[in-house]
Amino acid sequence: MKKFDFKNIRIGKVNVETLDDRTLLLNLYITQVLTLIVGLIIIFFQKNPLIPLFHVQSGWSILIWGGLFALAVLAGDLLISRWVPKEVADDGGINEMIFGKRALWHIAVISLVVSICEELLFRGAIQHAWGPYWTSILFAAIHIRYLQHWLMTGMVFAISYGLGWIYQQTGTLWTPIVAHFIIDFTMGCILRYSKGEEEQ
Repeated sequence: MKKFDFKNIRIGKVNVETLDDRTLLLNLYITQVLTLIVGLIIIFFQKNPLIPLFHVQSGWSILIWGGLFALAVLAGDLLISRWVPKEVADDGGINEMIFGKRALWHIAVISLVVSICEELLFRGAIQHAWGPYWTSILFAAIHIRYLQHWLMTGMVFAISYGLGWIYQQTGTLWTPIVAHFIIDFTMGCILRYSKGEEEQ
């Protein structure tokens, strides 16, 4: 059996154009696993029971709050993409690389994994200690690819704050997870299929 050489692991800034698809997906999934682990550790040390975070009183309220919030975000994104120059909303091509050639089922899997892992960490763990405002500042800051564009950084902050707000309104992590999933899945499909139409 071939041994893995840990000496070849490098940490630093990566040029997006040099990433192959396998490396990109590996980084994506490793990052999400680490996000999940950190979230669970924080929740454990907060002595905040995990199961009540996913408590469901009314499935309809989760779908209504999550769906309406996702629609508002997607409508805002549509307006921005229509009226704002493309370079202002540029993320360096990362989202296009993640979703641009992906099968529909894989877009759904990525969106589900990201929404569960990130919401558990940010809404379930960090917001419990810091509240929605400071949690949203941290959420915007970790989306490094947007930091050079004030509009996108502000939008990520606003989305995060909104996710925190709908979590507080419904008392269950399923609401921001549903909203996060709908947003990511829809944007992933737009990137995937609009690109296909442009190439034809």
